[in-house]
Amino acid sequence: MDAARAEAFAGNLLGALNHGALCLMVSVGHRTGLFDTMAGMAPSTSGEIADRAGLNERYVREWLGAMTTAQVVEVDPATKRYSLPAEHAAFLTRAAAADNIAVFAQYVAELGRVEDDIVECFRNGGGVPYEKFPRFHEVMAEDSGQSVLSSLESHILPLVPGLTDRLREGISVLDAGCGRGRIVNQLAELFPRSRFTGMDLSAEATGHARLEALQRGLSNARFVEADLSDFDKAAEPEAYDLITTFDAIHDQAKPLNVLRGIFRALKQDGVYLMQDISGTSHVHKDVEHPIGTFLYTVSCMHCMTVSLAQGGEGLGAMWGEEKTREYLGKAGFGSIETNRLAHDIQNNWYVVRK
Repeated sequence: MDAARAEAFAGNLLGALNHGALCLMVSVGHRTGLFDTMAGMAPSTSGEIADRAGLNERYVREWLGAMTTAQVVEVDPATKRYSLPAEHAAFLTRAAAADNIAVFAQYVAELGRVEDDIVECFRNGGGVPYEKFPRFHEVMAEDSGQSVLSSLESHILPLVPGLTDRLREGISVLDAGCGRGRIVNQLAELFPRSRFTGMDLSAEATGHARLEALQRGLSNARFVEADLSDFDKAAEPEAYDLITTFDAIHDQAKPLNVLRGIFRALKQDGVYLMQDISGTSHVHKDVEHPIGTFLYTVSCMHCMTVSLAQGGEGLGAMWGEEKTREYLGKAGFGSIETNRLAHDIQNNWYVVRK
């Protein structure tokens, strides 16, 4: 045994232990608004921070201990006043928009809820259903708000030449696996002449989407609770000019049926815009992925298992570009263009045509 290699590995594991704990505390800091509060404050005591945030001082003080030992927050030993450096706030506050990594830390806490269920699946097979993840749609909606909504007009729609003009003129659009419908509602507000439909398996998610559409006065957006497993047969032929999926295909029970349904529902000259996780379909190549471990973990503890819980394929988030192209080809599509956005290390963006 190489003693130096063993020592280095042990050091990495200790780092992982600290970083795993840090993710939980970062999630708490995001959900309670502590990072947002501290970003606007001069160096302050734990009591002053708690008062400003409207939180319990004892809990805030212990949270500050975790943040300080993680070198996220700085403390003056003489005055015991804490501060959040601007350079750190730039990646931890809601004002940071697409750069706010604290949003993603929430996944670690949410996945931890189902560890016992996942262990049982390791022993006995099967899967963990959607209802075991009470906050997942909420976190996904916030994630989508950063990775998609923030660049929808500037980067995503321009991937399809002329699409923005067509949306302004008025076309029919479907978002399959729409979740809480934030993207559908944003598009419906931007393009009032177009008609938008969102479909999702979750009644909670579609209900939330309908309420938001109502509150925003959107008469051109509707939401349908639907299991897309038989979409290959249920889809209305050539009903849509544009179909979108955002991080939605790989966790379907029957992803190929969904893609075949999309092919069926798309007009002959229509466009399918597909966002999905950037991977290689080869684990040895994914070693170089900057968040590969995170994505395989999310896949194991959510994407794959919710599919298996429906008796599905369990494709998993890291199915990769090669398998994505294979499935799109089997669905009938003849033109597949892969795009990557410079600010997005997580996703591939496919522009797909018949």
